[in-house]
Amino acid sequence: MDRARKEKVVAEIGQIFESSGVVVVAKYEGMTVPEMENLRSLMREAGGFVRVAKNRLSKIALQGSPCEKVGSLLTGMTLLAYSEDPTVASKVSKDFASNNKNFVVLGGAVGSSILDPKGIEAVASMPSREDLIASVVSCIGSPGATLLGAIGAPASSLASVLTTLEEREAA
Repeated sequence: MDRARKEKVVAEIGQIFESSGVVVVAKYEGMTVPEMENLRSLMREAGGFVRVAKNRLSKIALQGSPCEKVGSLLTGMTLLAYSEDPTVASKVSKDFASNNKNFVVLGGAVGSSILDPKGIEAVASMPSREDLIASVVSCIGSPGATLLGAIGAPASSLASVLTTLEEREAA
């Protein structure tokens, strides 16, 4: 790999750490090509990405960044799984690791916070951004629906009483 290509890779990896919600570092030693393709496919379907890069170039990209300590995880055959939503890459990595003994989550970073494997599991157990937005919208809309039901209840009760009275007079 020539110098220009290495500089481009370093810039790309630096961008991954800066712009991603989460970066998961994992060992993939012993995985087959179909297993790796399956991981990439699962990650892509969920909204994340997988990147394999030389550890030395990744460490260079991390120099001076808030999550520089992630560089200590970059030994051996490692890959970076990342996504904008912090829960996506974490969940896919955790699920994939539970089904594949050759894929081991080493840790990662969320912003400037460095996480160990248990931290990645904790992030994976959190609800996704879409789930949180749905919960907030539900909470906002719920009081309005209850209020409308309360306002409409007396009118429907009155109509029910009038209908009953009409039925009695007709009988």
